Amino acid sequence: MKTNPVGWFEIYVQDMNRAKAFYETVFDGKLEKLPSDLDMWTFPMDMTTSGCTGALIHMPGCPSGGNSTLVYFSCDDCAVEEVRVVPAGGSVFKTKFSIGDYGFIALVTDTEGNMIGLHSMK
Repeated sequence: MKTNPVGWFEIYVQDMNRAKAFYETVFDGKLEKLPSDLDMWTFPMDMTTSGCTGALIHMPGCPSGGNSTLVYFSCDDCAVEEVRVVPAGGSVFKTKFSIGDYGFIALVTDTEGNMIGLHSMK
């Protein structure tokens, strides 16, 4: 299996404006509209570096929440993003905690019912 095997992710949403506001607030940045027949907004990307990016997507027939996929976003200190979650309309499922030599994570739920992970080494 390749190192860093994830090449793309999609987070399905029901209300794009609400979901965009949540992610832009928590991660303090802007999403960009992708040229597509679908309503897709991408997270910042640099195709010359490692790691992956993805997009919020609204697709009729693809509900948000309740799925078994968990996307982890890399952070300098996941506690910083965690404190932005509730004011942005989400909720904190599990506050920042240690995962030993692999750093720290926090689990939060977005405005669409999707759980996401926040990961940092400090």
